[in-house]
Amino acid sequence: MKNQERKTTRVPASACDRTSRLSVPDTFALFMDIATDHANSLGIGMPDLAPRDLFWLTVKTRVVFHRRPAMNETVSVETWAEMPERIRWIRNYRLTAGDEVLADGKTEWTIINTQTGRLHPAPDICPEGLEPRERVWDEPFARLRDDFDGEPVFARYTVRSTDIDLGGHMNNVAYVRALAGAFSTGEWEELNVQDLEIHFKASCYEGQTIEMQRRERDGGLDIRMSVEGKTVVLVRIG
Repeated sequence: MKNQERKTTRVPASACDRTSRLSVPDTFALFMDIATDHANSLGIGMPDLAPRDLFWLTVKTRVVFHRRPAMNETVSVETWAEMPERIRWIRNYRLTAGDEVLADGKTEWTIINTQTGRLHPAPDICPEGLEPRERVWDEPFARLRDDFDGEPVFARYTVRSTDIDLGGHMNNVAYVRALAGAFSTGEWEELNVQDLEIHFKASCYEGQTIEMQRRERDGGLDIRMSVEGKTVVLVRIG
């Protein structure tokens, strides 16, 4: 079975920031959308899993930016999955303009039984004959430390109805939008995000208030998002 989903499109104005380039959150959204299309084409999308009380759960995701494309620029986005481990899969992404690689991405995800709350074996839903493919990179996900004691809260975000997805909790991309919105446009541009990695620890729900703490490190920032003292997301910006 062919292990690839690819489409070519133009960068819409609605997905651009004030620099007239594809925004960081909308890059994550573009990758999420192509992953959804690929899962559906493989017969393991939400319409296929929901009758079995199964649901996709993102654990970690990372995008490395080489150049963010301009408004109306023609780009191609593609995704492919690695062969599953016992309970987790890796999905790869690539954004290109002609022969130029604009961004690479990788997501670690698993499947949860919505009735029992238990993780479901990944090989159980892997399509027969799925072609193995290479990774975008072999580097493992970072080991992010959850030790922000003493770091002040620099931003708060109240989860809105527009952040909620079909799972009833905050959508993965909504966290990236909330993160970007925690900085002024000048601060965000000064950060010049080239590498963004997110680890999802717990779900957030409508009406909850997320508090954000930051810790500077060589080459970037580490950020903790928490609700009532419980860590929900850890972020590394490079």
